[in-house]
Amino acid sequence: MNKTLIKLFLGTLLIITLAACTNNDSNADDQEEELATLDVELQVSEAIEVNEKLEMKAAVTYGDEPVPDAEEVEYEVWEEGQKDNSILIEATNHEDGSYTAETTFEKDGIFHVQVHVTAEGLHTMPKQEVTVGDGGNYPDAESGEDGENEHNHESDDNDDGDSHHHSEGFTMEFTELESVSINKQFPLEVNLTMDGEVLSAADVNFEIWSEENSDQHEWVSAEETKPGNYTTTYQFSEKGIYNIQIHVENEDGLHEHEQYEITVE
Repeated sequence: MNKTLIKLFLGTLLIITLAACTNNDSNADDQEEELATLDVELQVSEAIEVNEKLEMKAAVTYGDEPVPDAEEVEYEVWEEGQKDNSILIEATNHEDGSYTAETTFEKDGIFHVQVHVTAEGLHTMPKQEVTVGDGGNYPDAESGEDGENEHNHESDDNDDGDSHHHSEGFTMEFTELESVSINKQFPLEVNLTMDGEVLSAADVNFEIWSEENSDQHEWVSAEETKPGNYTTTYQFSEKGIYNIQIHVENEDGLHEHEQYEITVE
């Protein structure tokens, strides 16, 4: 009888141990999935000659794995100050996580190349400036009116960052974060209105970077959870001062952005 009870006890203990291990593995997988981010390395020459072929390449990864089946990869190209006249070039998928396209420029100037990538339910759009020939002549460059975002920038004590004059009737209200710490998901939320009415069906993205790593920008796409309200979450991995720039676009040609600064402790 004692041997039977011992065998029963040991069998039960083994089952509990195996279940715990399985659960831990599952939690670890879930945590790894939550921490995975969509990264795009845009590879474009910074300077070329007139009529020289510009090769554009985007290496897309999710976590540590290449993404061979992105939903959309498209290149947008425009001349300094001519964002409204940009051209779109569909990328070729090489099914190994790389997406390429080519273009040429017929005159000297400063041009911008931005790749729009949608994959794994996320959207990111890194950008690179390209100098063609001698760079052309842009008399407004010294005054800061580079035309890249078609807004006049000025300092504003309300947003601790890069503010500009919005399109008439447009308002953006960002729910600022308080007591932000590392390794915890925090909500990012913004409410949009146009002419006093909620602005729906907009493309909203949060561009995030730290002061210490200003050359590494991460893009997080927001979803419209209710009319005019766009939300997502983000996890800060290091302490420091971060910039959050909110980009808003829609099919009617709206293109707005506003920047905020937060401290992660």
